Amino acid sequence: MPLRKHISRFIHRYIYIYEEMDTLGAAQRIKSGIWFRGVNVWILAFSIIIASVGLNVNSTAVIIGAMLISPLMGPIIGVGLALGTNDVDLLKNAGKNLLVMVLVSLLASTLFFLLSPLKLVNPTELVARTRPTIYDVLIALFGGLAGILENSRKERGTVLSGVAIATALMPPLCTAGFGLARWDMRFFLGALYLFVINSVFIALATYLMVKYLRFPTVSGLDPKTARRRRDVISAILIIVAIPSIWSAVVLIRENNFEQNVENLLENNGRLVGPRTYISDYDTDGRSVNFILAGEPLSDSLKTVFLHQAAQFGIQEQAITLTEHSLGMSQQDMDAIVEEIYTRTNAELDENDAMVMTLQGRMDALEHRIDGLASMNDSLYTANVRLQHQVDSLSAPKKKKAK
Repeated sequence: MPLRKHISRFIHRYIYIYEEMDTLGAAQRIKSGIWFRGVNVWILAFSIIIASVGLNVNSTAVIIGAMLISPLMGPIIGVGLALGTNDVDLLKNAGKNLLVMVLVSLLASTLFFLLSPLKLVNPTELVARTRPTIYDVLIALFGGLAGILENSRKERGTVLSGVAIATALMPPLCTAGFGLARWDMRFFLGALYLFVINSVFIALATYLMVKYLRFPTVSGLDPKTARRRRDVISAILIIVAIPSIWSAVVLIRENNFEQNVENLLENNGRLVGPRTYISDYDTDGRSVNFILAGEPLSDSLKTVFLHQAAQFGIQEQAITLTEHSLGMSQQDMDAIVEEIYTRTNAELDENDAMVMTLQGRMDALEHRIDGLASMNDSLYTANVRLQHQVDSLSAPKKKKAK
């Protein structure tokens, strides 16, 4: 058999999935999961409050727990199934239920943040949901693929829980509610855009997998309508994805800029003059403000420092130097430097003494180990001699017995 057939058979054995699929059962489960009424309304409201609390106190564990409770993914997968099976009624019902879910989520989260007395100085969990990137697109797409595959298996496991956590549908809605409560459009629009990304690409993943697994279609489409639908889907994907790509480019640039600042300080040190050093710095990813302490920096030294920064990709227009003079005389500065040297030398002497003590203990331990080894050799020799004596005493007895 040719090698190509061997390879093909080997690959087929490990990636073939149709035997494990139950498309009819999956379609029925997805359809039953889109409905949003009764208990589901209360569960969604409760989970939104839990997620809002987690975001409000920067607790990742609480946010994860809320995502496991939420029924938000049902209508989104339903939209993908409806598009893949040409089920117009399912598409209308899933879209309507998704819209109601979003409105309920925004209402619950907005009320919570209006009533919450806690106002964090640095709400990192909330801020993290305001700048979606292409990486969020990839998470939603591959999370959605895993979700529909798990939904279609005959024997389902715990993958759906992981998908609910990875795709993170609830935190963006809670953050959008925070933006409404604080009337901050940056939070509202950024978080709502992240939710749209997650929803669109989860639905796309479902649509693609429904087509791949050959779910039974409800009605056929003429070529013109099918082509129009593909064009509309493609346009929506492009419109949604382009801003996230640009956001990712900006994020990478900011990260590279911050890394350049770190490299500058690591390679050149913080001393920028004979008695001037960088005590701190602040960067937003596009510019950096170096806080200088000590003597005022001369123009020539400033030029040297800016030239060094340019070698690390930090342009002059992105640098601000804020000088804070210590207000000390030359004699006081010399005294401080002398004190630093004295303290450093004392710490080094103390470390050397500690090293010598540890070395002495190691030498004593090695001497003891050598003694134990010598004792072990002596015991072995004595044991051999004793064995010889036993053998010599037992030899005459055996002869007498004969």
